[in-house]
Amino acid sequence: QVQLVESGGGSVQAGGSLRLACKASGYTYCMGWFRQAPGKEREGVAATYSGRSVPFYADSVKGRFTISQDNAKNTLYLQMNSLKPEETAMYYCASDQFRCGSLIDSTYNTWGQGTQVTVAS
Repeated sequence: QVQLVESGGGSVQAGGSLRLACKASGYTYCMGWFRQAPGKEREGVAATYSGRSVPFYADSVKGRFTISQDNAKNTLYLQMNSLKPEETAMYYCASDQFRCGSLIDSTYNTWGQGTQVTVAS
């Protein structure tokens, strides 16, 4: 089974930017980013799949976040701009070989360990 390792989290001021990366140990087809804040349910942020030209985004991040894939490097990225304090959370990447384009966490069968993003006000 493919393993996923996230990186790029950290602490930023509100309005700042971060770029998360998710390195897969092998080829993955359907991938997504999720986040979970303390005391809250995990929510889908963005999703894409190989060959998809228009990714899927949660309404709350449209226009500020960009998901992209580098298939040659087996790496998924999430560029996050104009970050808000309420977006402080653990961010996870997830993959599935067959089910794509979903922002529902139960769709995915493989998860990384997460990377913490903290946005200070």
